[in-house]
Amino acid sequence: MLRFFAAFFLLVLAIPAAAHQQKAVIISVEHNPRSGMIEVVHTIPLHDAEHALRQQGKKGADLLGDTESRREFARYAAERFSIVVAERAIELTLLGTEVNGASVLVYQEGPSPGLGTELTIQAQVLTDIWLRQVNSVNVGRGTSPQTLVFRGGDRAKTAVLR
Repeated sequence: MLRFFAAFFLLVLAIPAAAHQQKAVIISVEHNPRSGMIEVVHTIPLHDAEHALRQQGKKGADLLGDTESRREFARYAAERFSIVVAERAIELTLLGTEVNGASVLVYQEGPSPGLGTELTIQAQVLTDIWLRQVNSVNVGRGTSPQTLVFRGGDRAKTAVLR
């Protein structure tokens, strides 16, 4: 019984540490049939995003309270993500950001090449900050999108837009 309480205590101590630098980003890429646009949503842990801004020299990074900090981080994320179709980059427009719970969301969109098109994607958000950073890019709608996983230094990967 003492071992159980010791293990439980260690688990409780580990939870706050895990709540900080998660080193995991989720990016969704979807075709919007109504607008004819490809929509990109980056979901990034708030703490990791603020840490990245501080690493770049922005001492007072505050994504909750400072709109300019959110804009600066959004530009950072947008510069580290790209989609190419037939050797031509899709021009993604940075739409904005918002904080949702413990995450910052970065929104981008661009002209969709259409369903069934092969996309070449590069997703290196935060990989310049942490070697163990993992970025998952879910391509497509519904219950079975294709998932591409990126780590620092990975080359671009392909997926079919569904």
